[in-house]
Amino acid sequence: MKPSVNLNVIGEFGAIVEKDLSQGKLTLEMNSQSNGGLSVKTSTGNTILGGKVDSSRVGKFQTIGDEPPLLDGKDLGLSPIEYLLQSLAGCYTASLAILAEQNGIELDDIRINFAADTDLGGVLGLNPNARKGVSQIRADIQLKSATATDAQLDDLIVKLEAFSPIYDTLVNGTQIITKRV
Repeated sequence: MKPSVNLNVIGEFGAIVEKDLSQGKLTLEMNSQSNGGLSVKTSTGNTILGGKVDSSRVGKFQTIGDEPPLLDGKDLGLSPIEYLLQSLAGCYTASLAILAEQNGIELDDIRINFAADTDLGGVLGLNPNARKGVSQIRADIQLKSATATDAQLDDLIVKLEAFSPIYDTLVNGTQIITKRV
């Protein structure tokens, strides 16, 4: 499907935030529960924007996550690393659509192939020199446009990393607070 965005909607919200930066503070909540074996069922929770709680999306979307059989999963859904890549895919796609519209470029299609490298020796505690997490993510992006030049499309890719919130989250680190309640 052809990517598109209405910059007027984004501009209207941007004008609100410009007048009061606190209106741009967003908290997204998710609720997860074990789903048998290594599987997890997660659903959307509250959206808190500018200090106002919106519960209209609570439970609206649900996902199932699991591990592949080689890690004793039942393969009921994407693995956690695959969800990480899906998050980046969603953000890259939206970001590219916005950047293209801002630069007067009409995109006909966006396709992204991701690869993530993980050392399972680290995950399993068998290799103390290997990290448990992903060591590298590669994104091969194909942009199709009947009207844009290769230079214009390349420029979108250059701008992408500075624009994408999920890219920023992954490369700049994010504080995670984990506690038992």
